[in-house]
Amino acid sequence: MQRRFIDYLIISFKGLAMGAADAVPGVSGGTIAFISGIYEELINTISNVSPSLFKTLFNKGFKTFWEQLNGNFILALLSGIIISFVSFMKLAKYLLEYHPILIWSFFFGLIVASIYFVGKQITKWNIATILVLIIGAAIAFYISKLPSLGTNENPWFLFLAGSIAICAMILPGISGSFILIILGAYKTLSDAIHDIDLKKIMIFVGGAVVGLLSFSHVLKWLFKHYHNITLALLTGFIFGSLNKVWPWKETLSWHTNSKGEKIPLLQESISPFSFNGDNQIAFAVALMILGFLTIFILERLGSKK
Repeated sequence: MQRRFIDYLIISFKGLAMGAADAVPGVSGGTIAFISGIYEELINTISNVSPSLFKTLFNKGFKTFWEQLNGNFILALLSGIIISFVSFMKLAKYLLEYHPILIWSFFFGLIVASIYFVGKQITKWNIATILVLIIGAAIAFYISKLPSLGTNENPWFLFLAGSIAICAMILPGISGSFILIILGAYKTLSDAIHDIDLKKIMIFVGGAVVGLLSFSHVLKWLFKHYHNITLALLTGFIFGSLNKVWPWKETLSWHTNSKGEKIPLLQESISPFSFNGDNQIAFAVALMILGFLTIFILERLGSKK
């Protein structure tokens, strides 16, 4: 595929959007990748990383290796993801603490539009696809209801959390950041990024690389042999995740971490008119519409060849 500089710049912007989404617990960067038209290329590129690729490096040189790796694509996308994830994680932390209704409203609109755009790529609807969609929605809804665990800073646990969370990050509808919260590793990672704790960051990245290389082969196989079924499952995941990003919630229980900070442990979605406090309904609806329209823009970018 012959690409110009502007094409790689657009891929970097898509990476920025993916990184921003992954930084928010409840939103999946995989959803952004899917809508923006780079999902299957991303999965194929990751799954092509193998020992034979490194034989190419030694036998045929760096240029051939880089082309087989699809290196320009990876570099452009990863640059956007890393810059956005590291910078937006701090912003997301602030917004979730002081403006939760507004940030969740934007992502709620974004995910509603995602359901339509992912679902419309299913070329054949039958009993199997409908059943798998319902199962996917039930799984994602169940995950969204799980309470988070206490913070765990054990290096092996952080490695495992990285390998599990990265699988969720590339699955549309399942949030890698939310999985980190459930596992009790989100605070550890965000603190490590804030404090530039390279040891913890590298342990997490190591786990993420192992998980990513393993899981991408599974996804590639599923897309090749069960394309519609896989799409139906992913659509179900996105639909089921709506509960997590519903803007109006009631906190049922709290968790106090080692620093004495109170963190919501278990929350329940409620009607905006039952919300205790300012429901910010006008701003919330406006941001839902903005989130919805954002997906149309990303889809338009993704559909351009």
